[in-house]
Amino acid sequence: MRPRVLFPDQLPNLVGAELGRSGWREIPQPLIDRFAALNGDDQWIHVDTARAGLERGGTIAHAFLVLSLMSAMSREIVQYKGITHGFNYGFDRLRFISPVPSGACVRLVETLVSVERRESGLLVRRGCVVEVRNQERPAVVGDWLILLASGA
Repeated sequence: MRPRVLFPDQLPNLVGAELGRSGWREIPQPLIDRFAALNGDDQWIHVDTARAGLERGGTIAHAFLVLSLMSAMSREIVQYKGITHGFNYGFDRLRFISPVPSGACVRLVETLVSVERRESGLLVRRGCVVEVRNQERPAVVGDWLILLASGA
């Protein structure tokens, strides 16, 4: 999947438009287990397949694992040219709406919400929805802010 290439001067004209959708990305149990080992969250609902299978029908991915995958998925959607740096500026209205079962596939849908000129560059607000294949409710919704800088 090739990302859409955008230059800073194009962004104001795209406010309100969908920027694109990433490809589907599977979240298998070994990835969940590695994330648990990395961040120390080894709660049974994530890593104990026997107990989670009996009590909930299976394990679920960590919400922060799904959130962290948004970086890679976003790179499939858009690539900014004519900038020197892109900095994470934070999230607004971030919500974890529904769990992602182990083995499920997710994708990111981004919409350009706003572009604001700042002294250090452009503050870009992207509306993000992480969809789960064959699931009505999304896993994650929120506005992701990135500061695009064109100076050194």
